Amino acid sequence: MAFIPLFIACKNTPEKKEAVEKQASIDSVFKNYYEESLKLYPLNATYAGDDRYNDYLPNDISQAFKKKQTDFYNKYKEALLEYDKDSLSKEQKMSYDVLMWECNTNLNGLLYPTELTPINQFSSLPQTIGQLAGGTSAQPFKTVEDYKNWLKRLDDYVVWCDTAIVNMKKGMEMGYVLPKSLTVKVIPQMASFSSGEPTEHLFYTPAKNFPSSFSKAEKDTLAAAYEAMVANKIIPTYKKLEDFFANTYLQASRETAGINQVPRGNAYYGHQIQVYTTTSLEADSIHRLGLSEVKRLEGEMKKVMQQVGFAGDLKDFFQAVRTADELMPFDKPEQVIANFNAIHEKMKPQLNKLFDLTPKTAFEVRRTESFREASASAEYNPGSLDGTRPGIFYVPIPNVKKYNMYSDEDLFLHEAIPGHHYQISLQQENENLPDFRKTLWYSAYGEGWALYSESLGKELGLYDDPYQYFGMLSAEMHRAIRLVVDTGIHTKGWTREEAIQYSLDHEAESEESIIAEIERYMSWPGQALSYKIGQLKIIALRNKAQKELGDAFDIKIFHNKVLESGCIPLKLLEDKINNWIKTTKNG
Repeated sequence: MAFIPLFIACKNTPEKKEAVEKQASIDSVFKNYYEESLKLYPLNATYAGDDRYNDYLPNDISQAFKKKQTDFYNKYKEALLEYDKDSLSKEQKMSYDVLMWECNTNLNGLLYPTELTPINQFSSLPQTIGQLAGGTSAQPFKTVEDYKNWLKRLDDYVVWCDTAIVNMKKGMEMGYVLPKSLTVKVIPQMASFSSGEPTEHLFYTPAKNFPSSFSKAEKDTLAAAYEAMVANKIIPTYKKLEDFFANTYLQASRETAGINQVPRGNAYYGHQIQVYTTTSLEADSIHRLGLSEVKRLEGEMKKVMQQVGFAGDLKDFFQAVRTADELMPFDKPEQVIANFNAIHEKMKPQLNKLFDLTPKTAFEVRRTESFREASASAEYNPGSLDGTRPGIFYVPIPNVKKYNMYSDEDLFLHEAIPGHHYQISLQQENENLPDFRKTLWYSAYGEGWALYSESLGKELGLYDDPYQYFGMLSAEMHRAIRLVVDTGIHTKGWTREEAIQYSLDHEAESEESIIAEIERYMSWPGQALSYKIGQLKIIALRNKAQKELGDAFDIKIFHNKVLESGCIPLKLLEDKINNWIKTTKNG
């Protein structure tokens, strides 16, 4: 018993007290960073279910905003440098490293004039605002204040659109313009909102769905305000954008596909590789890795082709899969959604064999909204931090008669369970993480996990149909092809058509889908690299753990270790798993 007073005395030494104070104070740095980031990026707050900034949309393509961003990241980088990492707890060290990575990477990104190409056909603010406008996404429409907030936010959006035109004109002068094939796709997107009856417009939709608790006077006032907003602000703004893209920007758009064709494009692509792979890999080595993976996967695909007794070469088999009537059995979009729900039911009994860490957040499968369906990929939208809004797996069904189901099991594993829904929901629900890490996203980790999840199908009772297994191989091939075509487009002078043809030659996706994908890569350099780079790292870490731990390896614990820290750069994940292997071996 004599050691107890001594232990207490040690706890209260000045050195120990200072260390405890430092720990507490760095936690306040993390907290302040998150709180300040929500003000800077209020859409992030909205998606997290934080309503405080729902009436505000910053003009994030203005020079004033770029200065705010620069000051913000420099401020927190300098704050971190005040601390001795060795005095921090293990989890605090992880948060320190993640936040330092965030600051450095964002500061590097601000060196490039991305504000000069603010709109594209795949992923830019007009698509986001369009999703929110329908009233079924993250922007809430439950109270009168919610409805007023959206009107105020749209006022800011109109200002943003005006700035976008000014910036694009500047981009035309400086050589920062979209490829012409992308501009062509933007024009009908703008046109879909630039005319029509205001009360039939997408942006009027919330006024058709007032909560029953609203009084008649409140409904009438808001309906009039929404009609005026659509007629006097939204339609004229989109008409201005449509006219600009059709009559001015199209002629100035470039014939080339790659980002290396704009000023400082090669340096920017190198930065994008760092952002989206969280590695220091170079484009040439990624290109070679892609070619190697394509060759390996072709060998696996040929085995399936032989299994189903197909006579012909692999390219013929791709075409047969693309056009097989039995793989396009649906007459109504509801049947597609029902099939995904059936896949979920089929795998449920096996999930607890691989996972004991599962999310509380609810989950739904929905059809992608019609206004963006033609250019959209299947995607997952996270639930809110408080769990009141479910995670949503969006499925585009532009033509149900041509919807091919051969990869649906694989797609569900990736976008839903145990892919994005498990990973993102667990991250958001994790009370051990500082708030800024609950909503953090690194594609190499997040998309790498989702692609790794696709490989778990047989362990989860799926892929008993060879075509569904071929769908998994095809999806992995799709990501391997990305390594080849993304680097080909952006560093090797590949044309849009060459990239499309390479994809057609090596995967079973439809030509329509492949065109949309290639144009996605053109609009979003480097992002497509993240999937395969992350997946290969997680697979390598699992293989290493199984080899070194032998009978002590537990797949549930491995998955816990990968998932429990949320999204982190791959180097930090590798260090974490290596430390777990070492501790387990020595335990």
